Amino acid sequence: MTYRVCFVCTGNICRSPMAESVFRARITEAGLDDLVEVDSAGTGGWHEGDGADPRTVAVLEANGYEGAHTARQFHASWFARLDLVIALDSGHLKALRQLAPTPQDAEKVRLLRSYDPAAGSDLDVPDPYYGRMDGFEECLEMVEAASLGLLATVQDQVEGRAA
Repeated sequence: MTYRVCFVCTGNICRSPMAESVFRARITEAGLDDLVEVDSAGTGGWHEGDGADPRTVAVLEANGYEGAHTARQFHASWFARLDLVIALDSGHLKALRQLAPTPQDAEKVRLLRSYDPAAGSDLDVPDPYYGRMDGFEECLEMVEAASLGLLATVQDQVEGRAA
């Protein structure tokens, strides 16, 4: 049975496609490709059908990650097929929990940086869209750091299902 994770930010062109690409690489490295499905979406549909922001693509590819992406909007109906919905900041967390059809679905929503013990109480990944390139690089560092803890959690869940 496939374990499904979806990363969500505002427009699905900066933070969430970056998190999707990094986490997909972690899943591949861990040999979980056949067991875990990774995707991303935005809380809004402004960029639906667009590729990722060119700065996101540049930072991903410069660091050895896949940059191909097509933006889409998250829909409440997706909760039924997802195991984990990863919000990139507290605004997304709140919006997604309000969108959740059931309390059980709302419990599936977590902040990405909550998987990084070094994050402390600052659990938001800042939106780099209106800033300079260094904001995208900082975003990647945060995503990479949190992805390791998220991978450990997902591995535990996948192994628990197999047992």
